[in-house]
Amino acid sequence: MLNWIRQVGRGVIALLRESGRFATFVAQAIASVFTPPLYLSQLARQALSIGYFSLPLIGLTAVFIGAALALNIYTGGARFNAEQFVPNIVVLGITRELGPVLAGLMLAGRVSAGIAAEIGTMRVTEQIDAMTTLSTDPFKFLVAPRLIAATLGLPLLVLVADTIGVMGGYLVAINSLGFNGSIYLRNTLDFLESQDVLLGVWKAAAFGFIIAAVGCYQGYRSAGGALGVGRAATNAVVGATVLILATNYLMTAFFVE
Repeated sequence: MLNWIRQVGRGVIALLRESGRFATFVAQAIASVFTPPLYLSQLARQALSIGYFSLPLIGLTAVFIGAALALNIYTGGARFNAEQFVPNIVVLGITRELGPVLAGLMLAGRVSAGIAAEIGTMRVTEQIDAMTTLSTDPFKFLVAPRLIAATLGLPLLVLVADTIGVMGGYLVAINSLGFNGSIYLRNTLDFLESQDVLLGVWKAAAFGFIIAAVGCYQGYRSAGGALGVGRAATNAVVGATVLILATNYLMTAFFVE
């Protein structure tokens, strides 16, 4: 019994210690964003890598999710003779929930792991130590551009994902479910409110920050050669995913109430 209590205590202390380290890292990272200099070339590079090059992945995810959502809602609605609500529920589900969450999860797998691996490789090969020796702040050069690019880039990706997802549902509805195209679009636009889109955008900004922060943290603290870099990439994906899902629930509960 005492051994079990001891193990639980060690786990809680380790969790609190890691949470404190992460909070300290995030505070230092935020401070580096708002203090000069800002490396614009690095920011542009990260904006392309995180934003532009993620468009195909986000677009494919959105179109299939929108199509599948329309099919499932139609099947469920048919049991209560409520098929006419398909466009309303599709646009609400995508803009408020599925668009930002799925885009965040896709980027957590693609971007967070990539950031952790890149910075982790620089850490284990002592490139970050060399930056410090040359009076270059690693937080300003490595962390700040990634935080800015992810925080500003993911909301734009989510807006694109919302549009593509709604159109995916539209195509399935008019081609497979017998909906009239003009009526479907009119119902969608009449039901959609600006607060639905804004909620998704705010979520996306928070998710983008989480993705970059977790990736940078895991990479910055990696050690142990190639094995440590691989572990950092795995931890970045897992950590970002869990934080995205938890943050999504908290933001949804806050805005709904």
